[in-house]
Amino acid sequence: MSWVWPIMIGLILAFIVKTFLFSFANVVGDSMAPNLQAGEHVALLKTAKIKRNSIIIFNAYGVDTQEPNVTPKTKYIKRVIGLPGDKIEYRNNGTLYVNNKLISQAYISKKQQSIGTLTLSTALSPAQGVTLGTNKSFTVPKGKYFVLGDNRKISNDSRYYGFVPKTKILGVVKAFIWSKHHKLINSFNGN
Repeated sequence: MSWVWPIMIGLILAFIVKTFLFSFANVVGDSMAPNLQAGEHVALLKTAKIKRNSIIIFNAYGVDTQEPNVTPKTKYIKRVIGLPGDKIEYRNNGTLYVNNKLISQAYISKKQQSIGTLTLSTALSPAQGVTLGTNKSFTVPKGKYFVLGDNRKISNDSRYYGFVPKTKILGVVKAFIWSKHHKLINSFNGN
């Protein structure tokens, strides 16, 4: 019986760590390519601070109401472009301004910055409250985030379903050191 207690304590600690602090995730789909590939494994830090350019995983159920296959278990992975209260202007030439400051998007190509971002899919309706183009801006509501995929040409993101509530965010993604683009995932600073 003396061996049961250490096993029970170990299982309880593992459950606590996985539930509240840290877990692993598998990237599904190509919306974050080329920086994250389908099938790539990443770490999910559940208590990490969400910053601009952080990559997050969130529960899409109730957020993406246009996609019929979203279930309570559906999770999306996207890059945070705007924090609560940020004023966003995405100009026709593909430049991004947050709070009137030019923000680098060096993690994606110039084509993705312009055509990929500004040419919306005809299969989905644009989100209310999100306006893209020169001299158009919007403010991210309190308690919500504006997110985009790195593969903007195909990404289903805040351009279509709007802002992601903080309550839906499961954590911040960190790529492993051996990942080719780990610096663009873990510590990209677009300022």
